[in-house]
Amino acid sequence: FILTFDDLDERRRYSEGKEVLVVVIILFAIHDGGMSVLADSLKTLSNAEKKGKRQVLIRPSSKVVIKFLQVMQKHGYVGEFEFVDDHRGGKVVVILTGRLNKCRVISPRYDISVKEIEKWVNNLLPSRQFGYIILSTSYGIMDHEEARRKHTGGKILGFFY
Repeated sequence: FILTFDDLDERRRYSEGKEVLVVVIILFAIHDGGMSVLADSLKTLSNAEKKGKRQVLIRPSSKVVIKFLQVMQKHGYVGEFEFVDDHRGGKVVVILTGRLNKCRVISPRYDISVKEIEKWVNNLLPSRQFGYIILSTSYGIMDHEEARRKHTGGKILGFFY
């Protein structure tokens, strides 16, 4: 929006001697409709994997995205990755292995107890043999198998296989 007055006298005539202050605030939201940073990151990862790319740039990044990637890397679903701090949201360059079939976020982040982990595994993963559910626990972000070993529940972040 552009707000102009042809001249100062015309502006004063409209305000009848009172000084008028017009403030126009325009907010530009540079976001794609309210998806979370984690959801955007996993979608970018999944799309790049489907296209057969060897590496992908994820931006913006977050601590949760980094931890999620670390768990994926531990199980061999992604290769090396490097965080680039650009003093904005941060970027991550991820080397893809071609092993990832699906990775999604679970929203809202449901609380699940140790007893409920099995139910979620059956609902989300195609087989007991492969795939992992990622939980945010009081011991940190980990996969469902580690959470079971530590006998802890937590909030479900997402899954991959």
